[in-house]
Amino acid sequence: MAAFPWHARSRNYVSEAEMCKLESVPLDFGDYHPLKPITVTESKTKKMNRKGSTSSTSSSSSSSMLDPLSSVLDGTDPLSLFAAAADPVPTTATMDSTRKKRDKDDSPAVGSDFEPWSSKRGEILARYTTTEKLSINLYMGSEKGKAATTGSAVSEKVRTRLEELDDLEEGSQKELLNLTQQDYMNRIEELNQSLKDAWSSDQKVKALKIVIQCSKLLSDTTVIQFYPSKFVLITDILDTFGKLVYERIQSMCVDNRVSLPDNFSPECVNDTAKETCLNWFFKIASIRELIPRFYVEAAILKCNKFLSKTGISECLPRLTSMIRGIGDPLVAVYARAYLCRVGMEVAPQLKESLNKNFFDFLLTFKQIHGDTVQNQLVVQCVEIPLYLTLYSPAIDWILQCIAYRAPEILLTEMMERCKKLGNNALLLNSVMSAFRAEFIAARSMDFIGMIKECDESGFPKHLLFRSLGLNLALADPPENDRLQILNEAWKVITKLKNPQDYINCAEVWVEYTCRHFTKREVNTVLADVIKHMTPDRAFEDAYPQLQSIIQKVITYIYDFSLLFSVEKFLPFLDMFQKESVRVEVCKCIMESFIKHQQESTKDPVILNALLHICKTMHDSVNALTLEDEKRMLATLINGFIKMVSFGRDFEQQLSFYVEARSMFCNLEPVLVQLIHSVNQLAMETRKVMKGNHSRKTAAFVRACVAFCFITIPSLSSIFTRLNLYLHSGQVALANQCLSQADAFFKAAVSLVPEVPKMISVDGKMRPSDAFLLEFLCNFFSTLLVVPDHPEQGVLFLVRGLLNVIQDYTWEDNSDDKIRIYTNVLHLLSAMTQEAYIYHVDKVDSNDTLYGGDSKFLTEINKLCETVIAQILDHLKTLGKEETLKRQSQLALYFFNTILAHGDLRNNKLNQLSVNLWNLAQKHGFADTKTMVKTLEYIKRRSNQPEMSHFTDLALRLPLQSRT
Repeated sequence: MAAFPWHARSRNYVSEAEMCKLESVPLDFGDYHPLKPITVTESKTKKMNRKGSTSSTSSSSSSSMLDPLSSVLDGTDPLSLFAAAADPVPTTATMDSTRKKRDKDDSPAVGSDFEPWSSKRGEILARYTTTEKLSINLYMGSEKGKAATTGSAVSEKVRTRLEELDDLEEGSQKELLNLTQQDYMNRIEELNQSLKDAWSSDQKVKALKIVIQCSKLLSDTTVIQFYPSKFVLITDILDTFGKLVYERIQSMCVDNRVSLPDNFSPECVNDTAKETCLNWFFKIASIRELIPRFYVEAAILKCNKFLSKTGISECLPRLTSMIRGIGDPLVAVYARAYLCRVGMEVAPQLKESLNKNFFDFLLTFKQIHGDTVQNQLVVQCVEIPLYLTLYSPAIDWILQCIAYRAPEILLTEMMERCKKLGNNALLLNSVMSAFRAEFIAARSMDFIGMIKECDESGFPKHLLFRSLGLNLALADPPENDRLQILNEAWKVITKLKNPQDYINCAEVWVEYTCRHFTKREVNTVLADVIKHMTPDRAFEDAYPQLQSIIQKVITYIYDFSLLFSVEKFLPFLDMFQKESVRVEVCKCIMESFIKHQQESTKDPVILNALLHICKTMHDSVNALTLEDEKRMLATLINGFIKMVSFGRDFEQQLSFYVEARSMFCNLEPVLVQLIHSVNQLAMETRKVMKGNHSRKTAAFVRACVAFCFITIPSLSSIFTRLNLYLHSGQVALANQCLSQADAFFKAAVSLVPEVPKMISVDGKMRPSDAFLLEFLCNFFSTLLVVPDHPEQGVLFLVRGLLNVIQDYTWEDNSDDKIRIYTNVLHLLSAMTQEAYIYHVDKVDSNDTLYGGDSKFLTEINKLCETVIAQILDHLKTLGKEETLKRQSQLALYFFNTILAHGDLRNNKLNQLSVNLWNLAQKHGFADTKTMVKTLEYIKRRSNQPEMSHFTDLALRLPLQSRT
């Protein structure tokens, strides 16, 4: 193939930039603006009563502006259509009823601020456990009547149900003994499933029997410490039953596929549904035992809505009175808790019944200290403090229901009742847990006085102070009382001998201290925690609480110069001996620093402390550390590095980076950040010196360059190394370090052959060609301004890079090598210009060094001929049928390169471009739309000065149809 000499066209970059500027045209929008709100026009809709006809819609508009939706909707917007379909003017009665409904819903309804029972369920099950053996009675079912089919006579169905009821009397139950807690929970879950299965198979009597038997279990307190968990499990079954009955009756009210509204009245309920509802209540009323009768009726309390408006309000007081018949105070208080649960769900406005429920409990509270209970505790070997904690979930729930949106006066009343009962610690604790934190905080000193007078034998005082502290973490007490409150509380807390009791209270009161006092008080509290938790390495069992303390301290003291001046803060950190916990704490501190530190710092106290913390995080990295974890740690350390600044003391800044490199050498992203930071430091130095380096600053920037050159080879990612070599070479060039820049660029050239065929990207293996192509294009852009070394010959870097590209093993089905060669032509064309398109300040590029010397231009042209030959050879290899599409795309790409950079007045180059054009569309794979636009561009260019030869070119470029 004959060689094609390259003739680059002369460019005037300034005039080209002017020509490419967008023409500014004044626009007159008038009244229209695309962001102006659309005027919604009133539409009048006529409804036709004739069957099957469509309604004709006419629209009258007072605005002349065209709505963009008009063409689709015949002048009407969607909102107008909906409005037209409804009554045009709502009646006063409708508006009043809507307002009444809203007011009614707003006032008594339980809102999102009410903590539901479901959120307490898991905590109770986890807290109240046992290792003792449990027993349970299982309903075994009846074999009689199982052969009855759905087509049986009514009399047969009645007879079957009577037989099932007889079974209950005949003892069709099986008692399972010696169950573990997990076995017991599994059996309860089986019963729950049996209930659902029986219900779905229309065995309603069997379902009722299961519920009755489960309810009976709530009278059993043989393993008393498990009772709260048993209550949770059994009431889950009761809730299921209540829901099934309610949905069953509600489904019977569906008329013409229209279900009952949420706020229906009994008048809307048909007789069949009412009769079924009454039937359920009659069945339950016939249960002889008090506890199952109470629980099952409470479970379906909501069904009273089907019978009368006042049904629920009449039943609640009666059920409350029924509980007075339960002799065991623990069983009774949980029955009251269940009634409060149901009451808050179905009638939250009936607070009087809830209050009566609690006051009944207060009247019977003395039973706890009676002989019956005491004897039971002796038999089960349960101490009174443990026994009292069993009441907490029930009392807390009852008080939460009572205190919900209650006025402040109710708290005063509760406090008075507690005093009358001798400031019972259990009740006092529940009161502080239930009422709003603002109410409790305002009376903090009163509560402290009551706590002091409590009898500590039954319920420890430190738990009361903990509950008070939890409230004071949410609301502020009177300012004058704050110090006295802290002194009174800490006087009790610091005397605690048990480390776990101590840390549970200290954790809460640390927040109060941080919130209201200075670093002096915080330091005193931390010192006290260290004193209590260090003996016998007690801190090893209290890491969660210690972590919580750290979190609270850094939440309130986020000025890190102040934080690290707290004398006991770093000794407190030393208690975290377990590496995983220690790293978590360090991460927490670093996250707070990055979040709150607004300005860069050089405070030596902060730097030393945070370097120690970052070093702890870094040293936790090992071969088993996950990549995500490494990435997170590196991000936190990088955030710290970015915030360190010594101002104009650049040498100190570089020393810090050198120290950081030695400390964080195992985290590659940190090393990358340090390289970027040092490069930025070199450019800051250049900026300060305005590009005119003194001997001292020139030596300093060379030190920065050396830092980067030494550090880059230690990185494992090859593309990270390539890009950093390029970036650092650009920085060296900008600071007139020409020999150092050459070293970076040579290193990059020598690294290209090592690029693997596949690289890992986000955990997936991907071909590397596209990344290499991107890097080389950036590299070519830099090489334009890199001056030749006087001892290395013309374009030594470009030649070296071309040799590497030639020897690199490319994928067989890849055209990236030719795309790179095409980009080399762009570079070489730019190098032939008298003045380059861009320069580096105070660096003479080849346009200045060679001054357009003919020998230099000849060398460039020789390189161009070699590159063109390579491109044309590759195009020839794509002549097979399966590669014709790639040939077409590459031919058009090369054609555009010649069009943009070549001098088409040269006959050979002109002919080559025509050949490429024809090749691009020869086999019908060309993008016709692109070729049409290209031809239009050529015709436009022919009208510009000195571009008349484009006219002849346009005539020689035919457009062939695909056919």
